[in-house]
Amino acid sequence: MQSVTVELEAASTMELVNALSALATELAQRQAPESSAACLELTETLVDASDMQESVLAGFIGRVDATRETARWGYPSTQAWLRSRLGMRDNRVKERLVLARQRHRLPQVAERLAAGELSYGYAVTVADSVARLDDTDCAEAETILLGFVEQGFSAGKVAAFGRRIRDLIAERDDTEDAPDEDTKRGYDKSWITTTRSLDGGRYVKGWLNPEDAAIWDGTLAPLAKPAGPDDRRDLAERTAAALSSVLSSGHKASKVTVICDLETLTGGNAPARLTDGTPIPAAQARRIALSAGVSPLLLGRGNTPLYLGYRERFASAAQRQVLETLYSSCAVRGCEVPGTLCEVDHVHGWALGRSPTDIDQLALTCGWHNRFKHANPDQIQITKDQDGRYVYRLLPPADYRLLPPADARASATGTGPPGSIGPPDSPALDWAA
Repeated sequence: MQSVTVELEAASTMELVNALSALATELAQRQAPESSAACLELTETLVDASDMQESVLAGFIGRVDATRETARWGYPSTQAWLRSRLGMRDNRVKERLVLARQRHRLPQVAERLAAGELSYGYAVTVADSVARLDDTDCAEAETILLGFVEQGFSAGKVAAFGRRIRDLIAERDDTEDAPDEDTKRGYDKSWITTTRSLDGGRYVKGWLNPEDAAIWDGTLAPLAKPAGPDDRRDLAERTAAALSSVLSSGHKASKVTVICDLETLTGGNAPARLTDGTPIPAAQARRIALSAGVSPLLLGRGNTPLYLGYRERFASAAQRQVLETLYSSCAVRGCEVPGTLCEVDHVHGWALGRSPTDIDQLALTCGWHNRFKHANPDQIQITKDQDGRYVYRLLPPADYRLLPPADARASATGTGPPGSIGPPDSPALDWAA
């Protein structure tokens, strides 16, 4: 059993966090008491303590978010860091971010949460309710919603009151939204609506069912990739240009990659999948094949030119098709950008002369990580998995010695929890407060 001794008033924040971590580790190894009544009481006590910890987390996450510290560690956003590094699901990411970002506008909520007088659930509910209000309305709404909390209303009821407050403010300011008829259409059929603007342009919105979405991706994704290293257009601009190109050149059979067995294509029941891993029922795969056409995909020697050597800078369409079957998402571990929206990356850098444009020297990375990799090559560790795919792992920035000893050792030795980062053979590092 590990012994923990901390003088609370004299301890630094880091020492308190380390002590709390040690206590949590020991507590997690204990068995629950036999008495259910004791478990009930302990649960309430532990939840109260956890809510106060959430107050601390909101402060930490808020500072990280405001300074964009995550970009130095190879994460394009705070959301990506919370999902990939800390393993949070999207709902928890949203909750913690909204509380971290609204905390400074909610002094009563922040004070009560830190004092253990308000639960995390109530705090997040109030924070989410005021996120789209100005500072004046935010202050009034905070007082009103906390009043409902004191009256004993559940968090769900308080959330409903928050929505009502937003509706009343929108009505007062004459900014209420018209009823959303689009959501009433359902999701079985595709639909698109357009509205012409005064200058002759058009606003476009709509919904594509999975079958039509596959055709959309297969047609536009190859055309929407960057034209070259000097292409500064974002994805939205490139997608619009791709759509215009398709419309101006007339309708042609779309190229959609569906990975399936021959038996599936000829009437079997085995499901197929798209290149991003989306499962496709056999019947739907056959319908896509009828509308988009079928072509063989040769993953090696054959009629498809896969090896272009050093003479070609950019991957061919055939090579990209192969890569999209290998990489359902960005090669950086934890990045969720679909492979169809990624860029082709020369694993060892084409300009350095070490990585020809050959299929076994290429991978798919999102635009953000592609730029990060070439700007920070010492922060990317490249390995191959058992299937031959490249896996990029993010390493800490050069000044990660600011980590406390336990965390630095875990990162350096690779013995930390899933998602931990650090070179496998680095020595433990010293840390000074």
